[in-house]
Amino acid sequence: MITEEQTRRILDAVDAAFDAQLSFTQELVRHPSLRTNEGSAQDLLHSAMAQRGLEMDRWELDPDELAIHEGFGAVTVSYQGVTNVVGTYLPAREEGRSLILNGHVDVVPEGPHEAWSRSPWDAPIIDGWLYGRGAGDMKAGLAANLFAFDAVRSAGLEPAGRIHFQSVVEEECTGNGSLAALLRGYRADAVIIPEPEEDMLVRANVGVLWFKVRVTGNPTHPREMGSGFNAIDAAYTAMTALREVEEKWNADRGSHPHFENLDHPINFNFGGISGGDWPSSVPAWCEFDVRAAIYPGISAESAWAELQECLASLSSGPAPISAVPTRTGFYSEGYVLEPGSDAENLLEQTHRQVFDGELASFTTPGYLDGRVFALYADTPALVYGPVSESIHGFDERVSVESVRRITKSIAVFIANWCGVKEHR
Repeated sequence: MITEEQTRRILDAVDAAFDAQLSFTQELVRHPSLRTNEGSAQDLLHSAMAQRGLEMDRWELDPDELAIHEGFGAVTVSYQGVTNVVGTYLPAREEGRSLILNGHVDVVPEGPHEAWSRSPWDAPIIDGWLYGRGAGDMKAGLAANLFAFDAVRSAGLEPAGRIHFQSVVEEECTGNGSLAALLRGYRADAVIIPEPEEDMLVRANVGVLWFKVRVTGNPTHPREMGSGFNAIDAAYTAMTALREVEEKWNADRGSHPHFENLDHPINFNFGGISGGDWPSSVPAWCEFDVRAAIYPGISAESAWAELQECLASLSSGPAPISAVPTRTGFYSEGYVLEPGSDAENLLEQTHRQVFDGELASFTTPGYLDGRVFALYADTPALVYGPVSESIHGFDERVSVESVRRITKSIAVFIANWCGVKEHR
């Protein structure tokens, strides 16, 4: 462990550079890094990493290469120009443990601008909160990774272990960004992902499946509706059938450790719907998008098979419905961070030093890229980050002081995990 005096130097260094950290985070938020348009934000991060003397790697995601992996999420867009950025710090002699500091640069759509109290991309700081789409989820965390590293070096210390700074895409839709980094060979002894987690550590999270259901009907004139078949009406019947699966899975929560005390851990979200061709024609088709959660330990394959079976069963009976699902994104499994790893034990210590309190852990019914490292690299993935509000909603914001403390905790973790040498 580093000394108290070294710890104090690191903490002071975070404070000294914190205004610059906030300015960088604001600049990053001002880049609307929506899916397939992450390029300018990745340019900014690439430049920031290169300025720190890191060994740089930037590459375009390859869906064919990814498709051979069991954790691949189906791709419905072009990956041309869609890139990951990784900067690697290599000490003169690699004597300490290695670390990945991971974060995603992609953000979800901002929705109607008139529903925001200000532009989603202005990134103001108001009453201790930094606003903007992606401010919490998770550009403040991406910046914290870099500035935590800066604080160690500004304190006159050099990490003795290899560190990979990863800025990945596709976290909000497939998880293919972190998966691509793994397939490219980036591995380490531990991973930190500073997602917006309320100053806590994620103990367990669900897997997620994305799919589209197409329901077909029989078009007629409205005066003869009785002889037609309305695909939009039938789509709601298909949704009801999926809700029954959702409730069945929720009723089984007692069989899944860390989820038994959640009221509704499994959520199916119908995130989009379209159908029909003409107001005066009975709709011949309807499509709706689904996000379905699954418990850790349940394979994506078995969950997908049950969902397919549910929809296929609608084709029999007095009013048959053709409802065909197609995968459109996430095909991910959940995971549990088993307690007791050296990485978690150290994070508990660094959190206690910075927050003057014990590190709490919790279960989240959301997707996290931590599954890539936990399931496919046997690596403790510490998903741990600042207090935020309204992520994926209007007026998304992150607590400035929480970001400061999380940055300090990560910085002290880097120094202790990787080991340090004093500058000569």
